Amino acid sequence: MHDVDSYEDALIDRFRSHPVLANITHLPAPDFAEVLLQRRFVSLAFTPAYDLAIDLLEDEAARQIARVILREEYPGSHGRTRSHREDMVEDMLRLGISRRQVVTSRPTPATLRAVEDTFALIASAGGRPDSDLRVLTVLRFWGEVLVAAEYERLWERMSTVLATSGDNRSVFYHPHLLHDAKTLPLAGAAEQSGTHADALASRIAALLAEQPSPAVFKSLERQALQLKTAFYDQFLPALDRLPATSR
Repeated sequence: MHDVDSYEDALIDRFRSHPVLANITHLPAPDFAEVLLQRRFVSLAFTPAYDLAIDLLEDEAARQIARVILREEYPGSHGRTRSHREDMVEDMLRLGISRRQVVTSRPTPATLRAVEDTFALIASAGGRPDSDLRVLTVLRFWGEVLVAAEYERLWERMSTVLATSGDNRSVFYHPHLLHDAKTLPLAGAAEQSGTHADALASRIAALLAEQPSPAVFKSLERQALQLKTAFYDQFLPALDRLPATSR
């Protein structure tokens, strides 16, 4: 299992090193706003992705973990509490993005491909004999582990506005970078672990132990990383607008 964790950690580091994320603090304000506006459309796909995964899972323990995570997206039972997606918009407004920008923004072709390819990857995973391992691997790495990694990078830019004088006013990005992240090795994770990634890892570790090799797990994590990387590749032209000393 150590080999699997080392492989996964290397993929996480590779994602954190994506040129757009690595230079996030230097991006011109309009480009940073566009990253967040487009990233919102990927986030809107989070709940249907979980719904699709739950339909495809046969392992009841895995379904239960996924249900708990999904229900956290809509706190409260009477509609009086903002959803996590509304919290995202609240953070965006505090960062200086106008409500009009949110209303008039539309997903780019690259963003639409990132969403469509995600659903295709989950659906494909659900059609294989080892579907539980495949679906959970995609769900955890795409929807939790890499999300925490990208929000950690985005927070480097956001913290100068949302966390000043010891007061952290973020209601979405900072909480998610904490409760989505991988904090334990796969073999050490438990369903009661403190983060979504670790809770899902508890079932993945058990399913992996039944496999002759971790090849499927590694392949699907690579594919999930490619989806995330392709989304950020669309913003590479923004780096051309940076001063040479900032690159």
